[in-house]
Amino acid sequence: MQNDQLKVALTRRLPDTVERRLAELFDVRLRDSDAPLSKAELIAQMKDVDVIVPTISDVIDAPMLAQAGPKLKLIANFGSGFDNIDIATALQRGILVSNTPSVVTEDTADMAMALILGVTRRIPEGLSVMKSGYWDGWAPTAFLGSRLTGRRLGILGMGRIGRAVAVRARAFGLEIHYHNRQRLREEFEEHYKATYWESLDQMVARMDILSVNCPHTPCTFHLMNARRLKLMKPDAVLVNTSRGEVVDENALTRMLQNKMLAGAGLDVYERGREINPKLLKLDNVVLLPHMGSATHEGRAEMGEKVIINIKTFADGHRPPDQVVPSML
Repeated sequence: MQNDQLKVALTRRLPDTVERRLAELFDVRLRDSDAPLSKAELIAQMKDVDVIVPTISDVIDAPMLAQAGPKLKLIANFGSGFDNIDIATALQRGILVSNTPSVVTEDTADMAMALILGVTRRIPEGLSVMKSGYWDGWAPTAFLGSRLTGRRLGILGMGRIGRAVAVRARAFGLEIHYHNRQRLREEFEEHYKATYWESLDQMVARMDILSVNCPHTPCTFHLMNARRLKLMKPDAVLVNTSRGEVVDENALTRMLQNKMLAGAGLDVYERGREINPKLLKLDNVVLLPHMGSATHEGRAEMGEKVIINIKTFADGHRPPDQVVPSML
Protein backbone atom coordinates (compact mmCIF):
# COMPACT_ATOMS: atom_id res chain seq x y z
CA MET A 1 0.00 0.00 0.00
CA GLN A 2 1.44 3.37 -0.98
CA ASN A 3 1.61 6.10 1.67
CA ASP A 4 -0.01 8.74 -0.55
CA GLN A 5 -3.08 6.53 -0.93
CA LEU A 6 -3.49 5.84 2.75
CA LYS A 7 -6.46 7.63 4.31
CA VAL A 8 -6.13 8.26 8.04
CA ALA A 9 -8.78 9.71 10.36
CA LEU A 10 -8.13 11.14 13.83
CA THR A 11 -10.87 11.05 16.44
CA ARG A 12 -9.38 13.81 18.63
CA ARG A 13 -6.93 16.69 18.36
CA LEU A 14 -3.32 15.55 18.78
CA PRO A 15 -0.22 17.68 19.50
CA ASP A 16 0.51 20.07 16.61
CA THR A 17 3.84 18.43 15.79
CA VAL A 18 2.16 15.03 15.52
CA GLU A 19 -0.64 16.33 13.28
CA ARG A 20 1.82 18.11 11.00
CA ARG A 21 3.93 14.99 10.57
CA LEU A 22 0.87 12.83 9.87
CA ALA A 23 -0.29 15.35 7.26
CA GLU A 24 3.11 15.20 5.57
CA LEU A 25 2.98 11.42 5.28
CA PHE A 26 -0.67 10.52 4.71
CA ASP A 27 -4.05 11.75 3.53
CA VAL A 28 -5.22 12.76 7.00
CA ARG A 29 -8.64 13.81 8.20
CA LEU A 30 -7.98 16.13 11.17
CA ARG A 31 -10.43 17.34 13.78
CA ASP A 32 -11.28 21.03 14.21
CA SER A 33 -12.83 20.36 17.61
CA ASP A 34 -11.41 18.34 20.48
CA ALA A 35 -14.84 17.13 21.63
CA PRO A 36 -15.24 13.34 21.61
CA LEU A 37 -16.99 11.90 18.58
CA SER A 38 -20.45 10.43 19.02
CA LYS A 39 -20.94 6.75 18.24
CA ALA A 40 -22.55 7.63 14.90
CA GLU A 41 -19.72 10.03 14.01
CA LEU A 42 -17.10 7.42 14.88
CA ILE A 43 -18.82 4.82 12.68
CA ALA A 44 -18.97 7.35 9.85
CA GLN A 45 -15.22 7.90 10.15
CA MET A 46 -14.56 4.17 9.95
CA LYS A 47 -16.60 3.73 6.78
CA ASP A 48 -14.19 5.25 4.25
CA VAL A 49 -10.64 5.30 5.69
CA ASP A 50 -7.78 2.83 5.79
CA VAL A 51 -6.64 3.76 9.29
CA ILE A 52 -8.39 5.30 12.26
CA VAL A 53 -6.52 6.76 15.23
CA PRO A 54 -8.76 6.58 18.32
CA THR A 55 -8.01 7.35 21.95
CA ILE A 56 -9.04 5.71 25.21
CA SER A 57 -12.24 7.79 25.18
CA ASP A 58 -13.39 6.12 21.93
CA VAL A 59 -15.14 2.80 22.51
CA ILE A 60 -14.99 0.62 19.39
CA ASP A 61 -17.10 -2.48 19.97
CA ALA A 62 -18.23 -5.40 17.81
CA PRO A 63 -21.43 -3.76 16.44
CA MET A 64 -19.44 -0.70 15.40
CA LEU A 65 -16.75 -2.79 13.74
CA ALA A 66 -19.50 -4.59 11.80
CA GLN A 67 -20.38 -1.23 10.24
CA ALA A 68 -16.80 -0.30 9.34
CA GLY A 69 -15.95 0.08 5.69
CA PRO A 70 -14.02 -2.62 3.81
CA LYS A 71 -10.98 -0.34 3.53
CA LEU A 72 -10.40 -0.13 7.29
CA LYS A 73 -7.37 -2.31 8.00
CA LEU A 74 -5.66 -0.66 10.98
CA ILE A 75 -6.79 0.87 14.28
CA ALA A 76 -3.73 2.77 15.52
CA ASN A 77 -4.71 3.53 19.10
CA PHE A 78 -3.24 6.69 20.64
CA GLY A 79 -2.56 5.20 24.06
CA SER A 80 -0.97 2.22 25.74
CA GLY A 81 -4.27 0.73 26.90
CA PHE A 82 -6.54 -0.96 24.38
CA ASP A 83 -9.51 -2.13 26.44
CA ASN A 84 -11.63 0.42 24.58
CA ILE A 85 -11.39 -1.74 21.44
CA ASP A 86 -12.88 -5.18 20.79
CA ILE A 87 -9.57 -6.68 19.68
CA ALA A 88 -10.90 -10.18 18.97
CA THR A 89 -13.63 -8.90 16.65
CA ALA A 90 -11.22 -6.55 14.90
CA LEU A 91 -8.81 -9.39 14.18
CA GLN A 92 -11.64 -11.62 12.96
CA ARG A 93 -12.53 -8.90 10.47
CA GLY A 94 -8.92 -8.58 9.29
CA ILE A 95 -8.31 -5.28 11.07
CA LEU A 96 -4.99 -4.91 12.87
CA VAL A 97 -4.78 -2.97 16.15
CA SER A 98 -1.71 -1.19 17.48
CA ASN A 99 -1.04 0.82 20.63
CA THR A 100 1.69 3.03 22.11
CA PRO A 101 3.30 1.08 24.98
CA SER A 102 6.15 2.14 27.26
CA VAL A 103 6.07 5.89 26.62
CA VAL A 104 3.75 6.72 29.56
CA THR A 105 5.63 4.68 32.17
CA GLU A 106 7.59 7.45 33.88
CA ASP A 107 4.80 10.02 33.66
CA THR A 108 2.20 7.69 35.16
CA ALA A 109 4.56 6.62 37.94
CA ASP A 110 5.18 10.29 38.76
CA MET A 111 1.42 10.81 39.04
CA ALA A 112 1.02 7.78 41.29
CA MET A 113 3.55 9.27 43.69
CA ALA A 114 1.86 12.66 43.44
CA LEU A 115 -1.44 11.08 44.46
CA ILE A 116 0.19 9.16 47.31
CA LEU A 117 1.67 12.41 48.63
CA GLY A 118 -1.51 14.35 47.96
CA VAL A 119 -3.68 11.97 49.96
CA THR A 120 -1.35 11.14 52.84
CA ARG A 121 -0.24 14.77 53.40
CA ARG A 122 -3.69 16.29 52.67
CA ILE A 123 -2.27 18.66 50.08
CA PRO A 124 -5.58 19.44 48.28
CA GLU A 125 -7.21 20.35 51.61
CA GLY A 126 -4.41 22.78 52.38
CA LEU A 127 -4.60 24.26 48.90
CA SER A 128 -8.36 24.72 49.22
CA VAL A 129 -8.00 26.60 52.51
CA MET A 130 -5.29 28.87 51.10
CA LYS A 131 -7.35 29.69 48.02
CA SER A 132 -10.39 30.43 50.16
CA GLY A 133 -8.51 33.19 51.98
CA TYR A 134 -9.53 31.89 55.43
CA TRP A 135 -6.26 30.43 56.74
CA ASP A 136 -5.90 31.19 60.46
CA GLY A 137 -2.18 30.43 60.54
CA TRP A 138 -0.09 27.51 61.67
CA ALA A 139 -1.47 25.27 64.42
CA PRO A 140 0.02 22.15 66.07
CA THR A 141 -2.92 19.94 65.14
CA ALA A 142 -3.91 21.42 61.79
CA PHE A 143 -3.82 19.31 58.58
CA LEU A 144 -2.09 16.36 60.21
CA GLY A 145 -1.23 13.73 57.65
CA SER A 146 0.90 10.59 57.63
CA ARG A 147 4.65 10.16 57.22
CA LEU A 148 5.67 7.98 54.27
CA THR A 149 8.99 6.70 55.59
CA GLY A 150 8.66 3.21 56.99
CA ARG A 151 5.15 2.58 55.69
CA ARG A 152 4.22 -0.38 53.50
CA LEU A 153 3.34 0.19 49.86
CA GLY A 154 1.56 -2.63 48.06
CA ILE A 155 1.80 -2.51 44.26
CA LEU A 156 -0.95 -4.34 42.42
CA GLY A 157 0.62 -5.08 39.04
CA MET A 158 4.42 -5.08 38.86
CA GLY A 159 4.78 -4.28 35.16
CA ARG A 160 6.71 -1.33 33.76
CA ILE A 161 4.68 1.28 35.62
CA GLY A 162 4.53 -0.71 38.85
CA ARG A 163 8.31 -1.07 38.85
CA ALA A 164 8.74 2.65 38.14
CA VAL A 165 6.48 3.41 41.11
CA ALA A 166 8.65 1.12 43.25
CA VAL A 167 11.80 3.06 42.33
CA ARG A 168 10.18 6.36 43.35
CA ALA A 169 8.62 4.94 46.49
CA ARG A 170 11.92 3.57 47.76
CA ALA A 171 13.38 7.07 47.57
CA PHE A 172 10.63 8.16 50.00
CA GLY A 173 11.53 5.37 52.42
CA LEU A 174 8.54 3.14 51.70
CA GLU A 175 8.72 -0.63 52.02
CA ILE A 176 7.87 -2.24 48.68
CA HIS A 177 5.46 -5.16 48.42
CA TYR A 178 3.76 -6.45 45.30
CA HIS A 179 1.26 -8.88 43.83
CA ASN A 180 1.58 -9.81 40.18
CA ARG A 181 0.28 -12.44 37.80
CA GLN A 182 3.83 -13.77 37.62
CA ARG A 183 6.51 -13.38 40.26
CA LEU A 184 9.56 -11.35 39.28
CA ARG A 185 12.93 -13.04 39.05
CA GLU A 186 15.02 -12.99 42.22
CA GLU A 187 17.44 -10.41 40.88
CA PHE A 188 14.57 -8.03 40.11
CA GLU A 189 13.12 -8.44 43.58
CA GLU A 190 16.53 -7.68 45.02
CA HIS A 191 16.93 -4.64 42.78
CA TYR A 192 13.57 -3.18 43.85
CA LYS A 193 13.85 -4.49 47.42
CA ALA A 194 10.37 -5.86 46.80
CA THR A 195 8.51 -8.58 48.72
CA TYR A 196 6.21 -10.81 46.67
CA TRP A 197 2.76 -11.82 47.91
CA GLU A 198 1.14 -14.75 46.16
CA SER A 199 -2.14 -13.97 47.91
CA LEU A 200 -3.60 -10.58 47.03
CA ASP A 201 -5.96 -10.84 50.00
CA GLN A 202 -3.09 -11.26 52.42
CA MET A 203 -1.16 -8.37 50.88
CA VAL A 204 -3.94 -5.78 50.88
CA ALA A 205 -4.78 -6.59 54.50
CA ARG A 206 -1.29 -5.56 55.59
CA MET A 207 -0.55 -2.53 53.44
CA ASP A 208 -0.63 1.14 54.45
CA ILE A 209 -0.89 2.24 50.81
CA LEU A 210 -2.12 0.28 47.81
CA SER A 211 -1.17 1.44 44.31
CA VAL A 212 -3.24 -0.09 41.51
CA ASN A 213 -1.08 -0.49 38.40
CA CYS A 214 -2.55 -3.45 36.52
CA PRO A 215 -4.40 -3.25 33.17
CA HIS A 216 -8.14 -3.73 32.79
CA THR A 217 -8.95 -7.19 31.47
CA PRO A 218 -11.85 -9.59 32.12
CA CYS A 219 -9.68 -11.11 34.86
CA THR A 220 -9.00 -7.78 36.60
CA PHE A 221 -12.49 -6.28 36.45
CA HIS A 222 -13.38 -5.35 40.06
CA LEU A 223 -10.25 -7.13 41.24
CA MET A 224 -10.52 -4.72 44.16
CA ASN A 225 -14.15 -5.58 44.93
CA ALA A 226 -16.14 -4.84 48.07
CA ARG A 227 -14.89 -7.93 49.88
CA ARG A 228 -11.25 -7.22 49.14
CA LEU A 229 -11.53 -3.51 49.92
CA LYS A 230 -12.88 -4.42 53.35
CA LEU A 231 -9.67 -6.35 54.02
CA MET A 232 -7.70 -3.11 53.93
CA LYS A 233 -6.76 -1.38 57.18
CA PRO A 234 -8.97 1.57 58.22
CA ASP A 235 -5.94 3.89 58.09
CA ALA A 236 -4.86 2.67 54.63
CA VAL A 237 -4.93 4.63 51.36
CA LEU A 238 -5.74 3.40 47.84
CA VAL A 239 -4.31 5.06 44.71
CA ASN A 240 -5.38 4.15 41.17
CA THR A 241 -3.63 5.40 38.03
CA SER A 242 -4.35 2.38 35.81
CA ARG A 243 -7.98 1.70 34.91
CA GLY A 244 -11.08 2.60 36.87
CA GLU A 245 -12.77 -0.74 36.18
CA VAL A 246 -10.23 -2.55 38.37
CA VAL A 247 -11.81 -1.02 41.50
CA ASP A 248 -15.46 -1.27 42.54
CA GLU A 249 -16.05 2.48 42.71
CA ASN A 250 -19.37 2.28 44.57
CA ALA A 251 -17.88 0.02 47.24
CA LEU A 252 -14.84 2.28 47.55
CA THR A 253 -17.09 5.33 47.93
CA ARG A 254 -19.10 3.69 50.71
CA MET A 255 -15.95 2.76 52.61
CA LEU A 256 -14.54 6.28 52.32
CA GLN A 257 -17.86 7.76 53.46
CA ASN A 258 -17.91 5.48 56.51
CA LYS A 259 -14.22 6.12 57.36
CA MET A 260 -13.39 2.47 56.74
CA LEU A 261 -10.50 3.74 54.61
CA ALA A 262 -8.36 6.78 55.33
CA GLY A 263 -8.35 8.08 51.78
CA ALA A 264 -7.99 7.51 48.07
CA GLY A 265 -6.26 9.14 45.12
CA LEU A 266 -7.89 8.50 41.76
CA ASP A 267 -6.87 9.48 38.25
CA VAL A 268 -9.25 7.02 36.55
CA TYR A 269 -12.88 6.05 37.10
CA GLU A 270 -15.03 3.00 36.53
CA ARG A 271 -17.45 4.76 34.18
CA GLY A 272 -15.14 7.23 32.51
CA ARG A 273 -16.41 10.76 33.05
CA GLU A 274 -19.47 9.55 35.01
CA ILE A 275 -18.00 9.77 38.50
CA ASN A 276 -20.04 8.74 41.52
CA PRO A 277 -21.45 12.08 42.77
CA LYS A 278 -20.97 10.96 46.39
CA LEU A 279 -17.26 10.56 45.67
CA LEU A 280 -17.05 14.20 44.61
CA LYS A 281 -18.26 15.38 48.02
CA LEU A 282 -15.62 13.59 50.09
CA ASP A 283 -12.68 15.51 51.53
CA ASN A 284 -10.51 12.41 52.01
CA VAL A 285 -10.22 11.84 48.26
CA VAL A 286 -7.93 13.40 45.65
CA LEU A 287 -9.54 13.28 42.20
CA LEU A 288 -7.72 14.05 38.95
CA PRO A 289 -9.05 14.13 35.36
CA HIS A 290 -7.00 11.23 33.92
CA MET A 291 -3.76 13.23 33.91
CA GLY A 292 -1.33 10.34 34.34
CA SER A 293 0.20 10.60 30.86
CA ALA A 294 -0.41 14.32 30.40
CA THR A 295 3.07 15.65 29.67
CA HIS A 296 4.26 17.37 26.50
CA GLU A 297 7.00 14.79 26.13
CA GLY A 298 4.75 11.78 26.70
CA ARG A 299 2.06 12.84 24.26
CA ALA A 300 4.66 13.65 21.58
CA GLU A 301 6.24 10.21 22.02
CA MET A 302 2.80 8.57 21.81
CA GLY A 303 2.26 10.40 18.53
CA GLU A 304 5.61 9.21 17.21
CA LYS A 305 4.65 5.61 17.95
CA VAL A 306 1.33 6.08 16.15
CA ILE A 307 3.19 7.44 13.12
CA ILE A 308 5.69 4.56 13.14
CA ASN A 309 2.89 2.01 13.40
CA ILE A 310 0.98 3.53 10.48
CA LYS A 311 4.12 4.05 8.38
CA THR A 312 5.22 0.44 8.91
CA PHE A 313 1.75 -0.78 7.98
CA ALA A 314 1.74 1.44 4.89
CA ASP A 315 5.05 -0.09 3.83
CA GLY A 316 3.47 -3.53 3.87
CA HIS A 317 4.65 -4.76 7.27
CA ARG A 318 2.96 -5.47 10.58
CA PRO A 319 3.06 -2.50 13.00
CA PRO A 320 5.81 -2.92 15.63
CA ASP A 321 3.30 -2.27 18.41
CA GLN A 322 0.56 -4.55 17.11
CA VAL A 323 -1.75 -5.91 19.80
CA VAL A 324 -1.84 -9.70 19.57
CA PRO A 325 -4.17 -12.22 21.27
CA SER A 326 -1.52 -13.25 23.82
CA MET A 327 -1.63 -9.70 25.23
CA LEU A 328 -5.36 -9.88 26.00
